Amino acid sequence: MPKRKAIGIVTSDRASKTRRVEIPRLVRHPKYGKILRRKTVCYVHDEHNESHLGDMVEIVECPPKSRLKRWNLVRVLPRTRSEELAAVQQAERLQAEAGAAESSGTGGPAAPTN
Repeated sequence: MPKRKAIGIVTSDRASKTRRVEIPRLVRHPKYGKILRRKTVCYVHDEHNESHLGDMVEIVECPPKSRLKRWNLVRVLPRTRSEELAAVQQAERLQAEAGAAESSGTGGPAAPTN
């Protein structure tokens, strides 16, 4: 069976050689259908203390190293790439909100401009 790979964000770098990485995901509620934000928390072995708080990292599954650590750090993704990804996601979100506002339309008179 191939090893699982994941990309997440470092949320804690307090311990030496250990990082707490969160992997965000979206889940549909089984009964109501609302999209919910959930996260998976992984504890990652970082041998050379390369990653720091807020870094986007690529991790790979490995045999257990301690009670919680079951992942190894592959690499720290370039900072510019993660910032670009966040900017693109924010732009898409704003565009979706603008589209929803246009389609809902209040139908009332426009606000006066001075």
